[in-house]
Amino acid sequence: MLDEKVTAGSPAVVVLSSLFPSKVQPGAGPFVRERMFRVGRRLPLCVVAPVPWFPLQSLLRRWRPHFRPGAPVHEVQQGFEVWYPRFLCVPGVLKRVDGLAMALGAYPRMRRLRRAGRLDLIDAHFGYPDGYAAVLLGRWLGVPVTITLRGTESRHAADPVLRPLLLKALLGAERVFAVADALKQVAVSIGVPAERITVVGNGVDTERFAPVDRARAREVLGLAENAPVLVSVGGLVERKGFHRVIELLPRLRERWPGLTYLIVGGASAEGNNRPQLEQQVAALGLQDTVRFLGSMPPDELRQPLSAADVFVLATRNEGWANVFLEAMACGLPVVTTDVGGNREVVDRDELGIVVPFGDAAALEAALDAALAKSWDRARIRRHAEDNAWDGRVDRLCAAFAELAGRHDAAGAAAGTLTGKV
Repeated sequence: MLDEKVTAGSPAVVVLSSLFPSKVQPGAGPFVRERMFRVGRRLPLCVVAPVPWFPLQSLLRRWRPHFRPGAPVHEVQQGFEVWYPRFLCVPGVLKRVDGLAMALGAYPRMRRLRRAGRLDLIDAHFGYPDGYAAVLLGRWLGVPVTITLRGTESRHAADPVLRPLLLKALLGAERVFAVADALKQVAVSIGVPAERITVVGNGVDTERFAPVDRARAREVLGLAENAPVLVSVGGLVERKGFHRVIELLPRLRERWPGLTYLIVGGASAEGNNRPQLEQQVAALGLQDTVRFLGSMPPDELRQPLSAADVFVLATRNEGWANVFLEAMACGLPVVTTDVGGNREVVDRDELGIVVPFGDAAALEAALDAALAKSWDRARIRRHAEDNAWDGRVDRLCAAFAELAGRHDAAGAAAGTLTGKV
């Protein structure tokens, strides 16, 4: 799928990411798709999304129903082709070979794309195993590689087994992108030269995410006109911290009668802890306070975001949380934890409040203050508009074109020197 901005000779980009949406897992990595399909409107682009597999995984689903649900072999999404090759991955063990296994699993498809003239550059998302696999594939197929750091790198950098593999991947790529400066610093801390890393944060679609009439949004959701409303959006997993907000609600409700907490999200590639959250809600007697709205397509998210007073995400780890800008685009202040790139998104007091992770008292005080404050919602919206996608995509496309052009020129020069052209 290309638009009028594509020019002759544009490099063909293949995105490599094991976290990518499919009809089986629509909530897996939508932030990768959002970013790269926008690049694909300017450059030829397709996706190879390797899927972890091992022979006995169907048995595990008897105890863990959401474990590795798989993916189709091939899909066309928004006009872009996406392939889901399998690679051998034993749960919980042998993580040091996942990068090699992923490369071997993706190689047949990548080779066909290369021979068809549809692969000039590999753009991998996540440093390990995806980035490691991409560097191997780039070497085997003779194409440049870029790697985008998205948040898992902090954990891998702290792992004595995976740290050397992550470093090898990042040093083997022609360019490393980071969605937040905090992730750039993680890479620098393990030995990657700072000049090899470019920070290109995610953007926001300010047409899709725009405020709608608050009263109407509340009417649609069945919310009282004057009730204080908190909202969170994300996959229902421990890392996102919905339980950390729920545990504060009994005390907050004493000061904010009628308080309602909207949770938007469902199962993700990381799992699904909705049963545990529902048990927590029942144990605290909060059935009339917490509402699970399930997963919602992006075009519908403006309803709960417009209906709420404050967006909150008490997350344990993030790279660059797109959902913060999506909330801001609907005029919502953000309360979140000081992890990953969160402070880079919520970078001013007029946008929200950032608190230390794990400090329940600070989180409660921040929510109290955010509900009490009269926010300049138009100013918050303008911040989101300043972070729209166009500028980010410009930088990515320019980098891809420059790297592919440099690689082609180097290849031509090498051919001349050896008498092969």
